Amino acid sequence: MIKAFVTGGSGFVGANLVAGLNERNIETTVLMRSTSSTKALEGLSYQRLIGDILDPVDNLAEAIAGHDWLFHVAAVADYWRQNTRRLYQVNVDGTRNVLAAAKMAGVKRFIFTSSLAAMGTLDNGQLLDESCNFNLEPRRFPYGHSKYLAEIEVQKAVADGLPAVILNLTISLGARDVNMISGSIVVEAARGLARVVLPGGTNYTAVEDVVFGHIAAAEHGRVGERYILGGTNISHAQAIEVVCDIVGRPAPKIKLRRWMLPPAAAVVGFARTFLGNLIPFDENQVRLLAEELYANNEKAITELGVPTTPFRIAVENTFDWYNKNGYLE
Repeated sequence: MIKAFVTGGSGFVGANLVAGLNERNIETTVLMRSTSSTKALEGLSYQRLIGDILDPVDNLAEAIAGHDWLFHVAAVADYWRQNTRRLYQVNVDGTRNVLAAAKMAGVKRFIFTSSLAAMGTLDNGQLLDESCNFNLEPRRFPYGHSKYLAEIEVQKAVADGLPAVILNLTISLGARDVNMISGSIVVEAARGLARVVLPGGTNYTAVEDVVFGHIAAAEHGRVGERYILGGTNISHAQAIEVVCDIVGRPAPKIKLRRWMLPPAAAVVGFARTFLGNLIPFDENQVRLLAEELYANNEKAITELGVPTTPFRIAVENTFDWYNKNGYLE
């Protein structure tokens, strides 16, 4: 019987991955800090192991020993709520730590959850693919830079013999997003807080497809390869129109133009010096909203068989979960 080890299992993607492993009767251990909430994991079967990806390598290797698959999902994803030093410490140093421990423990497959953010940007309208790499100034997007550096650590480990695969996620939607990392677009619209139409666009994927991609990568992903786990390329204007239709709210009428975003970003940056995380986004996010960060997910479809759930269905599933679990009352 296969045994899986998951870091970051108490988060949105990690908890859904645990659910997917449960469906396949795969025995699963979840590494989490003693202070981590298990709310996203409610109703799931797993062994809880208290620890941290920054623990000594020997300790981590001892915990990992005996597991076949290691899914390294843990990361600072809510980067606008964290300081930059912590971001790099967890996303880069933590990944290096887990890679070393996995090599020492002899895992059969290491799956690294990365992000489309590690692939940088292209001219509007072009599709990012697995050949793209981070091309922004690090200070403009520290999160994307940190994930890019973490991928370099994975490739070093592959060269040293670790059977690792990299998965680059786009914005995922679905159940168990208790911290509203991506689901905030649905919750805010349902609460009538969608005020403006933004320029630019991005790629959204259903979390069920993300889970499928993780398990398929463990089963038959090519070692050392990157796979974009993406879904629908859609403009921010089209996305908010669909979301508002599903939640039963009128779509916003005020349209922001691209030229408005740099000064808006400056205002957000200034305001955050006083209000901090009371503003649930940072100036870097505001600047990137003007970009069309679209993705080509053909490689994951062809090689891993990953399905592509339509954007509307992904939003409906997200809304239903938040509604049934009392987040919209």
